[in-house]
Amino acid sequence: MSRIGKLPITVPGGVKVTLEGRGVKVEGPKGQLERTLPAEITVKQADGQLVFERPSDDYKHRALHGLVRSLVNNMVTGVSQGFTKHLELVGVGYRIAKQGDEVVLSLGYSHPIRFKPPQGISVDIQDQTKFSVTGISIEDVGQVAANLRGLRPPEPYKGKGVMYRGERIRRKAGKAGKGAKTTA
Repeated sequence: MSRIGKLPITVPGGVKVTLEGRGVKVEGPKGQLERTLPAEITVKQADGQLVFERPSDDYKHRALHGLVRSLVNNMVTGVSQGFTKHLELVGVGYRIAKQGDEVVLSLGYSHPIRFKPPQGISVDIQDQTKFSVTGISIEDVGQVAANLRGLRPPEPYKGKGVMYRGERIRRKAGKAGKGAKTTA
């Protein structure tokens, strides 16, 4: 049996889960999320917990069992606590600023880059080089953070670029052979 799929989800106070057919709707203090689940996996709500069951030990059912449980757990966590990805800019002159509902990034290009986060996602700026992407959907938060990182991915020679906070960049040596030519 799936080790993840068999774990029940405890629904915290203030979170309301509605099961209607194949759909799951989760409402909480931070907002609401809904999703259509595969028909093979059944969801039951009892005693403030959600339990997931699969019809057989078929490979597809085992794979969906843990996936569906993880997706619904992320929905419950998102509407109760929310998700955050922390990023930072490394490089001389690299900056981020907020203008209205847009984010303006200076990343060493000849022009500033304007980025408007999608609805439900907010970009919080701590200082000129540190910022966070926050929202209730873990998928949207991760995608927006990846899109911002993709504007100037970290490069391996000097380590400059947009990177997740705490991310370690594997460095390369560069032109180690320059000026070391021998005459024979």
